[in-house]
Amino acid sequence: MMHSNDMIGKLMGLRYKSHPWHGVDIGNDAPEIVTCFIEIVPTDTVKYEVDKHSGYLRIDRPQKYSNVIPALYGFIPQTYSGETVAQVSREVLGRPDIMGDGDPVDICVLTEKAITHGDILVRARPIGGFRLIDKDQADDKLIAVMDKDAVFGSYRNIGDIPPHVLERLKHYFMTYKDIPGDPKRRCELTHVYDIDEALDIIRRSIEDYNNKFNISGLL
Repeated sequence: MMHSNDMIGKLMGLRYKSHPWHGVDIGNDAPEIVTCFIEIVPTDTVKYEVDKHSGYLRIDRPQKYSNVIPALYGFIPQTYSGETVAQVSREVLGRPDIMGDGDPVDICVLTEKAITHGDILVRARPIGGFRLIDKDQADDKLIAVMDKDAVFGSYRNIGDIPPHVLERLKHYFMTYKDIPGDPKRRCELTHVYDIDEALDIIRRSIEDYNNKFNISGLL
């Protein structure tokens, strides 16, 4: 027989939507396979972003140029770009001023399927990433493939991605925050890295999340 407290917990879970950053589990197979929350898809002409307070998607801004994200794009729940994540960029670039951007870690997911809208969960397998610096903040963009995808599912490392696909991803992230008329680029893509570093970033971001939100103190 179900205890009354268990019943209340179950009903609360059914009645209220879980927050996609804090209420969705990263998955038991992390960091090799992670649950991703997808905010935008290639057909979107508006950039959507999760509102950190409510958990609902909100309109961040219309895309400034004709280029759109060439993959599913979102973040990994229960991760945080903080001190431990930023430490990698500081050491690699020799720039002690770099800090974490204070957001969950971003991820692009390649798939052959035409996904028509965001606000969905996707199981994905990270295979590499971009070291992106946005105004002295570490803003890593992980690259993954949808788990068991018929076309991209065989990719194991960043080098397996066709060069033209990789270039499209790089171009998007180097320009997606540019201000029209300003020749100075806001984002700097310093390195393309492989699966080992991508998995390390995820582990570090989980540690940063637990430290930021004092998860150990709640257990």
